[in-house]
Amino acid sequence: MKTNKNIKITGNLDILVIHNEDEFEGEISKWDEVLIHGDPEGLKSLGELLIKISKLNQEKIEDKYLPIGERVHFTLRPGLELSKNSNEVTVGRLDSKGTGKFYNNFIPKDISDATNL
Repeated sequence: MKTNKNIKITGNLDILVIHNEDEFEGEISKWDEVLIHGDPEGLKSLGELLIKISKLNQEKIEDKYLPIGERVHFTLRPGLELSKNSNEVTVGRLDSKGTGKFYNNFIPKDISDATNL
């Protein structure tokens, strides 16, 4: 279920992906970093969206809107919900409707948390 009808991000919110590179003793390391910055109203608004997603009962959503095995998610877009220079960001549930399974490329931070794979 991908919809932006009920998203209201107020305040200012900036979400960027930056690409880092560092050299140490001839070895080059590269990594990406996600930066999330906002004014108090923007950060609070993002927090409220995340809480809304976490509390949403996916099982009560009609299959024509969210089929079994799919996950609720919302896309935050530059110039609309986010600052004009932000990257597009999708936030959503990890667990799928009907099965509770996580998507295939998810790797838990702790293998003991791997109950829904």
